[in-house]
Parts: sequence; structure tokens; C-alpha cells
Amino acid sequence: MRIFLKTWHKAFAAVLLGGCVAMGCSTSQVEKTTAKSSPTLRYQSYPGLVSLPELAQDLGYFNDVKLDYVGTVQGGPQDLLTLVAGDVDFASAVLGAVVKVIAAGLDVVPVVASYGSDEEMNMGLYVLENSPIRTARDFIGKKISVNAFGAHYEFVIKDYLARHGLTPEEIREVELIVLPPVSTEQALRNGQIDIAVFSGILEKRALKTGGVRPIMKDIELYGPFTAGSYAMRRDFIEQNPELAKTFVSGVARAQEWLHHTPKEQIIARMESIIDKRRRNETKVLIPFYTGSGVAEVGGVQKDEDFKPWVDALVSEQKLKPEQLNVSTLYSNEFNPYANLKN
Repeated sequence: MRIFLKTWHKAFAAVLLGGCVAMGCSTSQVEKTTAKSSPTLRYQSYPGLVSLPELAQDLGYFNDVKLDYVGTVQGGPQDLLTLVAGDVDFASAVLGAVVKVIAAGLDVVPVVASYGSDEEMNMGLYVLENSPIRTARDFIGKKISVNAFGAHYEFVIKDYLARHGLTPEEIREVELIVLPPVSTEQALRNGQIDIAVFSGILEKRALKTGGVRPIMKDIELYGPFTAGSYAMRRDFIEQNPELAKTFVSGVARAQEWLHHTPKEQIIARMESIIDKRRRNETKVLIPFYTGSGVAEVGGVQKDEDFKPWVDALVSEQKLKPEQLNVSTLYSNEFNPYANLKN
């Protein structure tokens, strides 16, 4: 994965810095963040979708712990920024973003895998059926959607282009347009963008509607892989170990419930969750559910998930060799399925 990370790390650093300026946060403020004492967990989520924590709560896996929804999220970097600012208690982000934050000295801990890519659930680049775009070189000068700068979509796009011979200067000529994922298909069909990123539910819906064709998928570059994790602040974990344990255990059990439950039951459950939370959302995406993409039992994390990102930082001389120990970047301490890996 290291081919594409140099450009992506710069973008993510800009997102992190710019976000802190906009929100008025600082390193000292992050360090002073205190954990909540009440049995609630603040979080952000995507509209029209059901997250693993929301599923875990509905299944009763959180016991008396309640989720406190504080708003929508556009992408992992934004979620991480909100986490380090102390405004949420957990966040999901691509592992590259998590490693970058840790390398920058912010004390967050990935605690359980949140999503990945496999044959059913993956990220793809799509164009309209009659589009002249067929190769990576055709991307030059075109508009392509991403959910957020510095997130999963951006680094896969740039890696794909780099692997197919585009220079950094040529890659910069590809215009990234930030759009909510649920709006991307319509933007493609309306001609507002030339290339769309679809994944999971949104991909299945677009394919059912028809008139689109794929250019590439991330699993073609990397094979199946764990792409992201839920992270928590270390101070929060230390002050609320039982709350952290309940969260991790609940999410891990929700992963396994998804692995062993018929799809029609999963869809019915998710539609019920959306009805009950009353956020004025549509349920049109839920029937296209494809899974979380996490193959590991219970979302257990492993060194191989994080090592490519650490190696990339070392190769860019942003980290010294051995400065970060991959095995200490994450924690499976609270995951009830971790012992199964021994």
C-alpha cells in the first residue's frame, strides 16, 4: 500500500490541522479532555445507514450503556478529529488516518475493527456506461467523488493512479469533489462528476438501477483487508475501562451476529432501528446491505492491518525505524474473541 501514501498523508495532515483551527481545538485542549462519568457513549453516524454500535445497542449487547447521537459524519478524518477534540467517545476511520494521528502524538487507541473490503463489501470506481473513461490516464482533468479528503476513497484513488503510471503532477490534475456518499450516484447520472466512488449498499443500488460500469475495485489492488477500526481516547479508556469493555464486546458480538444471521433478518432489523431512532431518514439503502467487510472473527485486529501504514511513514522519513511498535498501536484487550486467535 505504501505507493500512494505520501500524497495522502499530506492531505490528511491538512485536514487535521484545518479542522482543529475551525473547531478551536488545540493539543492542550485535547490533553485536558476528561472522560464522561455517565453510562453513555457519544458518537456520530451516517444518515440512512446503521452502524455496528447502533446494531449492538439494539441487540442488547451494550447492557445499560446508551448511545448519544451527536450528529452526522462525512468521513473518518472528521470523526477522528471530533474524537481527539473530546466531542465524541469513539470514532471509526481508515487505519492510515488512525496511524497518522498516533504518529502525530495524539493518544488514541484502535480497539476493534469497524469495516473492511471483501468480495461482497468493497469500494469501486464507476463511470456511466457510455463514458469514454476506461483507463487511469483518462482520469486526468476529470472530476471524481470522495466522501472526505484524507479518507479511504482518496488514498485508493491515488494509489490506483500511481500504480498505473501517473506522475504526482498528473494525479493533482484529477479533481476530487467532496460529496455525501448517498448523493454520489445522482451526481454521476446528472453529469456533475465524471467518476463516482461506490461501496457496499450504494454500489448494489447503482448496479440494480443500471447504466454504470466499474473501472476498478480496491480488492483488486490489495485483496480482502481490514480497512478501518473504531478508536477511543486512551484517557477515556483508562478512566472508563468497564464502559470501553462493554463497547468493544458489543461491537465484536454485533460483527458475529452479522456473520451468522440470514440477510433478510439483518435487513429487517436495520429497518426497525432506523424507524425507532426517528431522524427523518429514508430506508431505501438498507435492502442493499452487503456486510461490514471485516473477515476477522469479532473484528479482532492484527499487526498486518497496521504495518503497511507504519512502513510508509518510515520510508517517507516521517518516522524513525522502530519509533512505532506496530503491536502496541492497537488493543484487543476488551475483545472477547481475541483469545480465539491464540
